[in-house]
Order: sequence, then C-alpha cells, then structure tokens
Amino acid sequence: MDIVFGDQTFWTYFFVILTFSVYIGIAIWSRAGSTEEFYVAGHDVPPAINGMATAADWMSAASFLSMAGLIAFMGYGGSVYLMGWTGGYVLLALLLAPFLREFGKFTVPDFVGDRYYSKVARVIAVICALFVSFTYIAGQMKGVGVAFSGFLGVPFNVGILIGMGIVFVYAVLGGMKGITYTQVAQYVVLIFAYTVPAIFMSLAITGNMVPQLGFIGNAVGTDVSMLEKLNTVVTDLGFREYTSTDKSTIDVFCITAALMFGTAGLPHVIIRFFTVKSARAARKSAGWALLFIAALYTVAPAVGAFARFNFIDTVNEAIYITDAENYDVRSAEILADGGKPVPVWYKDWEATGLLKYEDKNGDGVMQYRGPDAPDGLANEVEPNQDIFVLANPQIAQLPNWVIGLVVAGGLAAALSTAAGLLMVISSAVSHDLLKRTFTPDMTEKQEMRAARWAAAAAVVLAGLLGIFATSLPFVAQVVAFAFGLAAASLFPVIFLGIFWKRMNKEGAISAMLTGLVTTFAYIYYFKFVNTNPDLWLFGVSPEGIGFVFMWVATVAGVVVSLLTPEPPQAVQDLVEDIRIPGTRSASPAAIDL
Repeated sequence: MDIVFGDQTFWTYFFVILTFSVYIGIAIWSRAGSTEEFYVAGHDVPPAINGMATAADWMSAASFLSMAGLIAFMGYGGSVYLMGWTGGYVLLALLLAPFLREFGKFTVPDFVGDRYYSKVARVIAVICALFVSFTYIAGQMKGVGVAFSGFLGVPFNVGILIGMGIVFVYAVLGGMKGITYTQVAQYVVLIFAYTVPAIFMSLAITGNMVPQLGFIGNAVGTDVSMLEKLNTVVTDLGFREYTSTDKSTIDVFCITAALMFGTAGLPHVIIRFFTVKSARAARKSAGWALLFIAALYTVAPAVGAFARFNFIDTVNEAIYITDAENYDVRSAEILADGGKPVPVWYKDWEATGLLKYEDKNGDGVMQYRGPDAPDGLANEVEPNQDIFVLANPQIAQLPNWVIGLVVAGGLAAALSTAAGLLMVISSAVSHDLLKRTFTPDMTEKQEMRAARWAAAAAVVLAGLLGIFATSLPFVAQVVAFAFGLAAASLFPVIFLGIFWKRMNKEGAISAMLTGLVTTFAYIYYFKFVNTNPDLWLFGVSPEGIGFVFMWVATVAGVVVSLLTPEPPQAVQDLVEDIRIPGTRSASPAAIDL
C-alpha cells in the first residue's frame, strides 16, 4: 500500500500508531504491583479521573460506531438506545453505585457471594458476569474489525488480532490501574473524534457549528427545519418518516427499560465505582461521568440525521462503476455527461463487504428506495449501519486528518470497553472462582499470576468471538443482548441485596438462574432459530425481553426467599449499615460462608 504524506492513509496510520503508542506507554508507567491495584486501581483514583475513565468504559463501539448508525436508519425508533443507556447510567449512579462502593469489594460476584453468604451464589454470579461480558465483548471486537478493514486495508480478522494485542499489553500489565489511565486517554481521543466531524457536518447542512442546535434548526439557506426536510426526503423515497417508528409502544418501552436496568447490572461499569476511595467519591465520579457521557450522547442524534442526509445525497441515483472499469476515467466521463458517479467512498467500503449493491433493473443506476417507493423501483442498496460514523468524514468530504482521527476514536471506544470487560472476566476467574471459592489458601503473588493468565486467556477468547462476529447483527444490537442478560440476571440480586434485607441465598440463586436461562433462551431462539416477530412474547423483541424476564426473576427470588429461612442476623445488619455510609457494624469477613 502506497502512503503519501497528507493523504487519508497517512493520517489514519499517524493517529492509530500515535494513540496505540500512548496506550502502551501508559500501561508500562502504571504497571500494577498488587492485587488491589490490579483489580480496583488501589481504591485511590480521583473522582474526576474516574469519571472520565467511566465515560470511556461506558461509550463502547456500540455508542461510538453503531448508535448513530441505528438512529440514522431507524430514526425515532433508534432513540431507544440513546434513552435507555443514558437513563440506565443515571439509575446506576444514583441508586446502586454508592452503596456497592460502601460494601468495599472488588467485583460484582464478590458482592453477591458475601451478601448472600454462599459460594454457590458467587459461582452463579460469575457465570452471569461471564455471559454478559462475552456477549458484550463480541460487539466491541466487531467494531475493531470494521474500523481496521475499512481504513487500513487490513483484513477484518487481522484487525481484530491487532486490537487484541494492544489490549493484552495494557490489561495484562497494568490491570485496572493501567486500564483506568489508558481509558482517560481514550476518552480524549474518542470525544474529539466524534465531535469534530459533527461540527463540520452541522455547518454544511444547517449553518450552525453546534451540532445539538443544528439538529433542531433549519436547513442551510431555507426556512424549513432540518428534520422536516429529512422527513420529506425519506418519505419521497418510500421510507417511513424519520421522526416515526415501526416499533410497537410496548416494544419501545421494554427495550428502553432493558437497557436501563441492564446498565445497572453491568459488571464492567459497576467495577469502576470500586476504584475510588469512598461512597462519597463514587457519587462525585458518577456526576463527572454523566457530564463526560453527555458530551457525546447529545451529539449522536445530530450525527445520525446528518449521516442519513449525506448518504441519500451521494448514493441515490448515482451511476455505478464496476470494478473492471478505471474509476477515475469512468467517473470523469459520467461527470462530463451531467451524471452522478458512485462516490469513491462507497467503492472503498463496498470492498470490505459492508455495503452491497444489486442492479435489480439492469439500468446501471443505484436506486436507494424504501418499501413504499412511489415509482415502484426496488431497493438496490444495502447499507451496514455500523460503518456510518467512520464513513461520515469521507461522505461529507472532510479533510483527511479528520478521517484519521475518527478511525482512532472508533478504535479507542471499542478497546476501552473491551479492556473493562476483560478485567471483569479476569477478576471473576482469579478472585471469585480461585481465591474466594476453590483455592482460598493461594498467596497474593499466586492470585496476581492467575489474574494475568486469566486476562490473557480472555483476550484470546474475545478475539475469537470478534472473528466470528461478522454473522452477528449490528454492534448496538449485539450489545443490547448483553444488557438484557444483565437486567434479568444481575440487577434483581444487586437491587434486592441492597434494599431488602430479607433476600437470602436461595432467593438470589433462584433469581439469577431464572433470569439468565429465560433471557438467553429467548434471545437465542428468536435470533438464530425462528426469526418470526409474530411469535414474540407480548410483542417484545429479543432486545427488550430482558426487562420482562427481570420481573420474572425478581418474583422468583422474592417468593423463594419468603419460603426459606431468613439470612443470618449479621447479613441483615450489614444490609442496614451499607445504606448509611461510614456506620458499618458488621463485616462480610465475619460471615461464615
């Protein structure tokens, strides 16, 4: 591949190599020296720093790459992801995080094991955490593959291996300490990468440099609002209005709720609140994180709308140039005849297999149409929604350095969350399964070695999941499954474990198993066995079913708890104490498991 100074490839390699070098440098600088540093960064991360790291951990490939693409092509229907994830973080930050920090443990299974005085409950919590984490990480690795294959000419699978190699270095060396400070750098990269192109596009389409204001303002040179104009454009092509949705009200509600309650049960987000000094610091870091998250989430709807505009404008009614033709020569001929050639960005992404064109009527012109197209033409273009944040700078013909910055941002978003998930997997194996369950006599040095080996194994498994992720749905939808699993299996036992002292180990075990098995079975069946939506339970899609089964799991846990003996008095005292920071009278270590 020829690299010319200042061209797109040059800037892409420049930003990717620069940012990867920074991540590795931070990992070497912040190498963990103890299990406490490896698991929770020594409990001494300042709230503002932890807030920024939490934002990076939270804003995964789903947020950076896929959410705006879903909003672009689903319109109002895609807003469920925006509402669910934002509301879920608020729920976690205000309702659960401070109390979990007051409990003073390393992991979610650690909390479950001690709160429910049961090694069996701890092991089941580990299984739930692994299910959620590996489902989530599949989406992140697909995002890494999309970024590499689209811009660096690297095969999808090779791109995943490169990304996992980088994560391996700073996750295995630095543990949570290294990951925390790496995520701070990744947040800076991803927020600039997301907002800079949005500013350019907002200026071009609305004349307003603030994307959030441009989104609700008028299209440039007109008295028509940008959204009204977009509605007209898409309906003229046979699509439903951009500001409408084809989802039922019950499904919209359940997807939003599943994402919200799933957030409150996500182990890799919860563990971030264990890295600060106190419950008070956890509250402060939650506020900082919400501020940093809002910087991207308020821009996402504008990015989605701008992407839909630009895609239609550049692709629809374009004359297709085959691979056998010289693109530059043929493009010049089409322009000379007053036609519109297929844009070069489309040809680049088509080569990755992420965009498809089928000339159904044989006229050589690309028709992008909806199911209700008035001219009767069939749709010939199939866009992949995961590519549009990455492709936006090319579509809008922005400077080459912006394109390189966006690629680095996409990789930062995917790798930051992947690293957090790897820590959940590593700590679940080394701390919860080995140290706290099967080999309690192991030394700290042995536990540290086990944690690093577990992280290394998790990197390999995550890479394999990413390689096979090409057959999975869009990144945000894959991630939505993880949220559903977390909502149904982990949220009930965390919530009831904090706020209902009568909840016992039998109830917790029943709740986790009920939520995990029912939700996983439903998702698997309706995504891979029978995809007929007419058979959905209550009309709820697999993305939203976690909310339904969350209530089933909660009821199961409550009923079983009421039918079985009360928890030990020490546990009940502990539940009372953790809700009042600084007044704990019982210690989990004193409870006989």
